[in-house]
Amino acid sequence: MEALIPVINKLQDVFNTVGADIIQLPQIAVVGTQSSGKSSVLEALVGRDLLPRGTGVVTRRPLILQLVHVDPEDRRKTSEENGVDGEEWGKFLHTKSKIYTDFDEIRLEIEAETERVSGNNKGITDEPIHLKIFSPHVVNLTLVDLPGITKVPVGDQPKDIELQIKDLIVKHISNPNSIILAVTAANTDMATSEALKVAREVDPDGRRTLAVVTKLDLMDAGTDAMDVLMGRVIPVKLGLIGVVNRSQLDINNKKTVADAIRDEYAFLQKKYPSLANRNGTKYLARTLNRLLMHHIRDCLPELKTRINVLAAQYQSLLSSYGEPVDDQSSTLLQLITKFAAEYCHTIEGTAKYIETTELCGGARICYIFHETFGRTLESVDPLGGLTTIDVLTAIRNATGPRPALFVPEVSFELLVKRQVKRLEDPSLRCVELVHEEMQRIIQHCSNYSTQELLRFPKLHDAIVEVVTSLLRKRLPVTNEMVHNLVAIELAYINTKHPDFADACGLMNNNIEEQRRNRMRELPSSVPREKAAGGGPQGDQDGGTGNWRGMLKKGDEGMGGSMLQTSNPASPQRGHAVNLLDVPVPVSRKLSSREQRDCEVIERLIKSYFLIVRKNIQDSVPKAVMHFLVNHVKDSLQSELVGQLYKAGLLDDLLTESEDMAQRRNEAADMLKALQKASQVIAEIRETHLW
Repeated sequence: MEALIPVINKLQDVFNTVGADIIQLPQIAVVGTQSSGKSSVLEALVGRDLLPRGTGVVTRRPLILQLVHVDPEDRRKTSEENGVDGEEWGKFLHTKSKIYTDFDEIRLEIEAETERVSGNNKGITDEPIHLKIFSPHVVNLTLVDLPGITKVPVGDQPKDIELQIKDLIVKHISNPNSIILAVTAANTDMATSEALKVAREVDPDGRRTLAVVTKLDLMDAGTDAMDVLMGRVIPVKLGLIGVVNRSQLDINNKKTVADAIRDEYAFLQKKYPSLANRNGTKYLARTLNRLLMHHIRDCLPELKTRINVLAAQYQSLLSSYGEPVDDQSSTLLQLITKFAAEYCHTIEGTAKYIETTELCGGARICYIFHETFGRTLESVDPLGGLTTIDVLTAIRNATGPRPALFVPEVSFELLVKRQVKRLEDPSLRCVELVHEEMQRIIQHCSNYSTQELLRFPKLHDAIVEVVTSLLRKRLPVTNEMVHNLVAIELAYINTKHPDFADACGLMNNNIEEQRRNRMRELPSSVPREKAAGGGPQGDQDGGTGNWRGMLKKGDEGMGGSMLQTSNPASPQRGHAVNLLDVPVPVSRKLSSREQRDCEVIERLIKSYFLIVRKNIQDSVPKAVMHFLVNHVKDSLQSELVGQLYKAGLLDDLLTESEDMAQRRNEAADMLKALQKASQVIAEIRETHLW
């Protein structure tokens, strides 16, 4: 199981080559306040001085430190291959293959790289520095040194430096595959430890937190850390380990880490003899190695699943980017054919990518026909905008100077045409809505169905222009046909239509039945011929249109004279009469015949209008389908080929977008890294390490 950590290091190297952190690998994140001894703990684990030191925030970028144990044979082999003179060396990711054997030079490189990215104003950044240390004196570990927690900005640090550092720390320790190494100085109150506090925020159960108590030798006289080390003050599930750091004086005097570890052992044996074998730097290194190995073993199944899922996603992404174009003619023809096919499939409802959030394509066209257009027509009132006075006026205008014995047919045709004409605007609006939907299908196909077009923005724009132009050309043709459908209905009012004839017969029966009912309700003293109004004489006696009745009433009421002087406004006897001066009543009560005539016309208009509306509701969708939808479907590919498949346009149309080649290369590199990572994990299973 010892070989699991090098496997993780290998995976880290794989993903470092593509500069990606999409996989959260198992590692140990070191957290602590400023001057808590974090750097000293890390240097003790490495066994060499290699980290920058100073006042304030020294660690301003995460340092991913991979410790690789090198056997003597491997060391000799590596020395021969790379020309390394020494048993320990380091390598930075950003300096590629350069090898550092001088650890002072490694420290200077860390400082220079930190200032290169973070600047020299004590600001921080989350871009990590990757350093790998090869040595026979280390155990296999992957550590992340994070900036120390601070409260007050110093110098020209940002005012929110505390929040920035905390966000950076939480980002790394939130990784469920990480172990949190919380460093706290022994000469501070453990109950107020900032490192343990931030660790508990992301790991409330403490399942992946290990506490390190530093500076055991600096506690106040008469006190010790026995209760702390025994876990009686702050219990931590993974345990607490005490260490003794080098003082600043020791560092200034060039005291080596090896000497410091010997002194640490002596101090623990003297001060805490019963706990000496469970504390100290060497025990910390072994414990971290053991915890990391077990943690890696637990994380590998989920890690394997994550890598496989990402590999499938990047494979799909790479496929969508397409291969570099070799045969331009073939590629162009394939893209045109695919777009035309997807456009037609979207209309027919057989597209590969079906929209689930809203109606699209053929389904929306169907909705326009049967819901939007159908309901709009049904909401049109057959007698809308038509008053009884309009009907009566039309009847009178159709009779000319002669009183009518029957309702004139011309008035019916005049009025019904006026009502049928109202169906034209909803019909043309239906054409417009279908045209808009067919325009939307272009964008739908571009977004979902043919992502390859995104590689070639000029080809995409050209296809959109050709399809838009084709739709634009078909719009006036379709509008003209719909206009003609209404004009056809207006051209000939077919009163012999079977449905209309049935309605007229039923209406006549109703009128006759109403006449019989009125006859039965009359008193027996009223003469039948007068009550029935049989003939023109009977109908007009009681009406205002009967001139005989007017004369008779005039003789009875005015002594046989039509002129009266009682009204000051009436013309005087012996003077000329100006009929235009006679006031016309604005409103009056209609006579029974007028009411009956208007009622007949209104019923006929409604009956015939419903017949025409039914015809229009059926014929307009058919016309739109034939002249617009089906015509575009049938001629789309030939139109695209005719307009775009030209030798002079190939180079221009198949020019990729600027970033497409870069994205394809990045996706290919990531896919290669994921496949290599999958192979590494497969090797673990084969060697029974997992």
